[in-house]
Formats: sequence, C-alpha cells, structure tokens
Amino acid sequence: MKFEIFIANRLSKFRSGGKTMSRPAVRIAITGIAVGLAVMLISVAVITGFKSEVQNKIIGFGSHIQIQSVNSYGNNILEQRPITISPETELVIKTTPNIIAVQHIASQPGIIQTNSAFQGVLLKGVDSTYCWDFFAQNMTDGEILDFNPDSINNGAVISHSIANALQLDLNDKFVVYFVGENLRARRFTVKGIYQTTISDYDKLYIITDIRHIQQLNDWDDNTFSSIEILVDDYSSVNYTSAILFSNLINCNSGNGVPYQVETIESLTPQIFDWLDMLDMNAIVILVLMFVVSGFCVVSGLLILILERSVTIGLLKSLGATNLSIRRIFRLQALYLISRGIMWGNLIGIAIIAIQYYTHLIPLDPTSYYVDFVPVRIGFGTWVSLNISTAVVAMAFLIVPSHMITRISPVEAMREE
Repeated sequence: MKFEIFIANRLSKFRSGGKTMSRPAVRIAITGIAVGLAVMLISVAVITGFKSEVQNKIIGFGSHIQIQSVNSYGNNILEQRPITISPETELVIKTTPNIIAVQHIASQPGIIQTNSAFQGVLLKGVDSTYCWDFFAQNMTDGEILDFNPDSINNGAVISHSIANALQLDLNDKFVVYFVGENLRARRFTVKGIYQTTISDYDKLYIITDIRHIQQLNDWDDNTFSSIEILVDDYSSVNYTSAILFSNLINCNSGNGVPYQVETIESLTPQIFDWLDMLDMNAIVILVLMFVVSGFCVVSGLLILILERSVTIGLLKSLGATNLSIRRIFRLQALYLISRGIMWGNLIGIAIIAIQYYTHLIPLDPTSYYVDFVPVRIGFGTWVSLNISTAVVAMAFLIVPSHMITRISPVEAMREE
C-alpha cells in the first residue's frame, strides 16, 4: 500500500501547485462537495431547530402527557369533565417510569371585559406543583405567581397579545366573567406578561390560581380538569403514556368512567403532522446534495484519469496491477473528498453559529410560530453527515475507476 500512497502524493498536482488542465476540475469537485455538505448541515440544523422550538412551545402549554376523564367531547379543552385524583392514584402516577413532574390543572373559559374592549380567554388554574420553567423563559415583564396555602392568589399571568388588545399593564386589574347557569365574575391583577409567538395560544391562555376554578365549579381540592405530566425525554413519551394507561386501567376518574391518557401529539395532531412533513423535505435535500457531491467527485476523478492515461500506461508496463492503479486514483479522490468536507464543515458550521448567536434571519411568527430561524445540530448528526458524505462520494467512484482497466499500456505510450 506504501507504493500506492507514494504515487498518489506525487500525482496530486493540486497539492503541489503544478500547472495542469485538471486543476479547474479539482476545484469544482472540492467546491461541489463543500457546498453539498454545507447545505446538508444547514438544512438539518434548521429543520431540527425549528421542530424542537415549536415542540417545546406546544409542550410548554400542554406538557408531554395529559390525564383526562373519558368523555364525549374528544380533545376539546373547553368542555372537559372533571376528574378526581385520590392519593393512591397520585402515587401510581408519580411512580411511573420517566415521569419528572405531575401538575394539577383546572381550566375554565371566560370573557374579559375592560372599559375599551372584551375578549374570550381560557383560564388555566395551576397550583404549587406547576413547573414554571417555560413561562419564566418567555416572560417579558413581571413575575410568575407565588402560592400561599392559606389564601387564594388573585394574580394572573397574561400574554403580551392579550395585554395589548385590552390595554392592560402590570398591576392593572381586570374582571373575567364566567357564563353558566348564573353569570359570575372574578377580579384579577396582572402579575406577569409572557410572549411565546404562538398566537393561537397567546390569545387564549391566562394562568392563575387553581382554587379560583375549583370554587367556581364547586370542586374539592382533589378534583381537576386534567393532570399534566412531564417526562425526562421526549422520545419516551409514547412508552410512558402506554405504561401510564396500563397502570390506571383499574382506576376511575371519580365520575364512573376510566381515565384517558393523551400525548401532546394526539392532542394537537395538526401541528405535529405539519412538523413531521419537514422530515420529508430534509430527506429530499440530503438526497439531492449527496448526488451533487457524488457527481462532482466522479467528474474530477474522470478528468484525472484521462489526463494521467500515459502515466497509467507507464505504471502498467512497469508491472503495476489494475487494482494498485485504481487504489492510487481512489486515494487522489479521497484527497478531494477530505478537502471538500473540511471546507464544507467550515462554511456550514460558521453559518449555523452566526444564526444561532445573532438570530440574523427573521421569520414571521404568525406563520411559523417563531420570530427567527432556529438552528440546532447534535454532535451525532454532524458526525453522521460527514461520514455519509465521504461514504457516498467514495461509492460513486467504483464505476469511473473501472476505466483504468481499459487503458492499454501500448496505446497510452504511443500517444505520448
């Protein structure tokens, strides 16, 4: 193998700077591989980052898994029947694998009326078990709610869009009317304002003390609209929900019907189906870029072989086998591929880093749920793309390297 490496190094004119007709072809091959890899890295980073950003926001509003009462209203959160959670049932839920948080939720639709406007909203009542990480990260003003076991908190966390529509600011008071058999009202004080750029949710949700909802509906302390569950890893959502359903199969929700376990994907199928469609876009882009990179290497290698036909004839006349000569040109192609991969990584990672830290490219949040192009790429994905690019490019070289077997030493020397 040392012989092939020595000859390949001597023939690699693009490394020594020699003047040759293959130099433009070599540059085109390197550029094609670099651009192809850079596009693949950026595409995967954008799609992965976008899916992760939107998923995290949807999960922030609805958690990974919800336990509800089986009812005739489907997934309509505005018309959920209450469920009663006994201490034994709560223990069953908390001891299920992968669960890191169990949140008690009570929801109630209402109408906010101010001196200038009114708007329909959904009050989401939470208690001290609630994980505020998501809303804390998206808080633009004020603070999250602090619960006192001895008194009901009249504070509320509202969205920036609701605050703008109703001209509300921090510490302003507003009244929410609840329509039922009797018209009832509750007065709240704005303690925090959040903004997530998911307009459908921002226009709807107000976070407040769960005891307001329980008192309005004459529920006891163990009765809720739903139980929200967070797991340690998104990939374990389906497995955990299946285990949870199995564990709760012999329990009932307090109204004579069993519990219903729903994942966030089943609760919001339209959004997650839309996100899954992005995977097909990524596959198409990757296939196209693999093909482009492969053809660039093939064209470069063909020109190198045609240019070095005399050298090939001379090597054959000196006893070199077709296999050895093919190895020489594969090593030359490997030089092209490695240099193209190096430049592709530099270009791709640089663009990803600039967008990650500066959010230079914006998006319309009303259409895409985010106000900038999010990018994210894992180390494993980066390594896989590099290895795949090298493997595919080398696989493309199998056919053109067979041209070496058709070159006759006599004809090659005669041409010289």
